[in-house]
Amino acid sequence: MTNVPPTPSGLRGAVDLSSLVDRAQRPPQPPASAGGPAGAPAGGPGSETGADLTVPSLVLDVTDQSFQDVLQLSTIVPVIVDIWAEWCGPCKQLSPILEQLTAEYDGRVLLAKVDADTNPQLVQAFQAQSIPTVAALIGGRPLGLFVGALPEAQVRDVYEQVLAAAAENGVSGRVTVDGAAPTDAVEQGEPEPEPLPPHHQAAYDAIEQGDYATAIQEYKTAIAQDPHDQMAVAGLAQVSLLDRLNGHTADEIRAAAAADPSNVAAQLAVADLDISGGHVDDAFGRLLDLVPTVFGDAREPLRVRLVEYFELIGTEDPRVVAARRRLASALY
Repeated sequence: MTNVPPTPSGLRGAVDLSSLVDRAQRPPQPPASAGGPAGAPAGGPGSETGADLTVPSLVLDVTDQSFQDVLQLSTIVPVIVDIWAEWCGPCKQLSPILEQLTAEYDGRVLLAKVDADTNPQLVQAFQAQSIPTVAALIGGRPLGLFVGALPEAQVRDVYEQVLAAAAENGVSGRVTVDGAAPTDAVEQGEPEPEPLPPHHQAAYDAIEQGDYATAIQEYKTAIAQDPHDQMAVAGLAQVSLLDRLNGHTADEIRAAAAADPSNVAAQLAVADLDISGGHVDDAFGRLLDLVPTVFGDAREPLRVRLVEYFELIGTEDPRVVAARRRLASALY
């Protein structure tokens, strides 16, 4: 298993989606409606050309159950896979960039969005140890792309690499949106993504270089300048988690936690792993179960880590509200 998290880069090696690919290679069932549940082409992936295929949208919300349709579509056009979560601050910076670029490529690429909180099978299949995780599917074959939010110019370069790899593998079709003809450009007047604040941009650049210490400092500076900068607070929590996981494997982390359930440091590490993979309830439950079993100064790291998770996920999230109440009961 690769280190956690994977180093952000251009095209990386394939991940293991064998179980999902096997499922997708079964004879396709007739779609319930034109386009199928996730926008599968009515003509099927065996068509000679993708020019006549239609989809509900160039951006598809995909689930564990509907992923077969995306694998089929990837035989016509490359599919970018965005694994995200509602509570993930960097995801909110990256998603508009992915959606805009997908629109600009005008049917030559699709974007499949996977909610990490509700699709554990896909999270595991793509080895998404942190989010956002971005991958590609070309002819049913997965390619890892990058982890974390990148600037638009770098994401555009990744799209070009994906299209080049797809062309080399004979996947160079085009799809159209139901009821719309292809266009050569994005609609005029569509707003460009707002540039990131300087310290946010510096943090993202540092993350891309694997320099988590610098990214942490940049986010801390942003928070010092504006304590209400919630994106910086979430970004700091996210990169701090990356920094703690860096250089360790998931197997190593889970083995250490299983070997010593009372070891606070080991349980904190596996909770980080759970959070990075979108398993929020598991992370909360693990640490909250541990709080009543330790006393004095040993409790403080648990409290601090839980509060950090609360900021990362969002204080109004129902899971946070329940966990905060349970933490207060255990502490007082």
